[in-house]
Amino acid sequence: MHPDRKFQYDAVVSGYIGVDLTPLFPSARGAVPLPDIFRPGKLVEVEGLNLSLGGVANTGLAMRKFGRRVALMGLVGNDILGDFVAGQLQAQGMASGIRRTNKAGTAYGIVIAPPGTDRIFLEGPGCNGIFTSTDINYDTVGKSRLFHFGYPTLMKSLFVNGGAELRNLLAGVRKLKVITSLDMSLPDPGSLAGQADWRSILAAVLPFVDVFVPSIEEILFMLEPKRYGRILSEANGGDIMNAVSPDLILRLGNRILAMGVKVLMIKAGHRGAYLRTGDIGKLNAATSLNLPSENWNGRDFWIPAFPADPRRVRNACGAGDCAVAGFLAAMLEGADIEKTGRYAMLAGRDNLYGIDSLDGLSDWKHMTKMLLI
Repeated sequence: MHPDRKFQYDAVVSGYIGVDLTPLFPSARGAVPLPDIFRPGKLVEVEGLNLSLGGVANTGLAMRKFGRRVALMGLVGNDILGDFVAGQLQAQGMASGIRRTNKAGTAYGIVIAPPGTDRIFLEGPGCNGIFTSTDINYDTVGKSRLFHFGYPTLMKSLFVNGGAELRNLLAGVRKLKVITSLDMSLPDPGSLAGQADWRSILAAVLPFVDVFVPSIEEILFMLEPKRYGRILSEANGGDIMNAVSPDLILRLGNRILAMGVKVLMIKAGHRGAYLRTGDIGKLNAATSLNLPSENWNGRDFWIPAFPADPRRVRNACGAGDCAVAGFLAAMLEGADIEKTGRYAMLAGRDNLYGIDSLDGLSDWKHMTKMLLI
C-alpha cells in the first residue's frame, strides 16, 4: 500500500460502451419461453422500449451510485446514439473521458429479456472495434486507485494479433501501480472473436490483470471451447450454469491464477459466484489496496446468490456489471472477502428489480444495512 499517494479517482472504468434498446415485456405474464417469442410470423405485444447505456458504463455508473469517485473512458460515434450516450453521461458529470469519432457508429444492443429467462443480445459493436490504447488517458488513470476494463471480446483491435493491443494497454496501466481489473463477454461463435484463440490471448494478458471477473460461460468458452460445446449441446437450449461441475470450475480457477491473476470471481447467475485468490499481500504492497491479507490470502469458496422475488424481477440486463461494481467497491473499501462477495451478490440481485441496469440499485449505506439483517 502507498499511504502518501493522493488519488483524484477511486476507479477509472473503460472499454466497450454503447446503447441498449430493451423491449419491456409485461411482468404479469410471468416467464415467457424464448421459442414462444421467436416464432415466425408471431406478434408479441410489449409495454414500451427502454433506452439505456450499455457495456462497461453500467459498472462505472453503479460504482458511482455506491459512492465511489469514478471516471469513464470510451469511444462513441458522431451520431444520434452517440449523442444519447454523451447526454446521459453529461447529466452524471462523467462525459469528459468519452471520445467521439466519425470513423464508425456508436455500438448498440437489442436486448431480449423476458421475465424468467436469460437475456439474448443482438449486438452491433460499432466504433468499439477501432478502440485502442491511444483512446486511454493514462494521466487520468495514474490519478486513480483502480482501472477496470470491460468486454475486449467485442473490441476487434484489442483481441486480434494474439491480444497484443490489450496486453499493451494493461501493461501501461500496471506501470502506474494501479490495480487492474478485467471483465469479459461471451463471443458470438460465428464471429471473428468467436474464432480467436482465447487461451493464448489470456495467457498473454492475464499476467497484467490483478482482478478477473468473467462468467462461467465466458471462461469455459475461452479455456475449454470443446467442452463448452458439449455442455451447451447437452443443455439443449437451456441454462448451462447447472451443467458445469464445481470440480471443473476449480480446475479453471487453478489455470487462471497460474497465469498471474490475484483475485478471481467467476459469476454463475443463480448459483452465485466462485471466489478464488492468490497472494494478496503482494497486491497490497504493489497498489493502494489495503485488504486484510489473513482473510483474503489463498481463498477458494462459493458465495451464494441473494434470493430474488420473482414478482419483482424486470430483467437481468446488467446484473453482472452491477455485481462487479459491488465487488470492486467493497475491495476498495478494504472489506473482508466474504462481505465483498455479498456486496457483489446483493448488487446483482437488486439490478433485477429495475427496468435498466441502475434503476433497482440501492446506495451503499442501504446495502450495508441489508447485509447486517
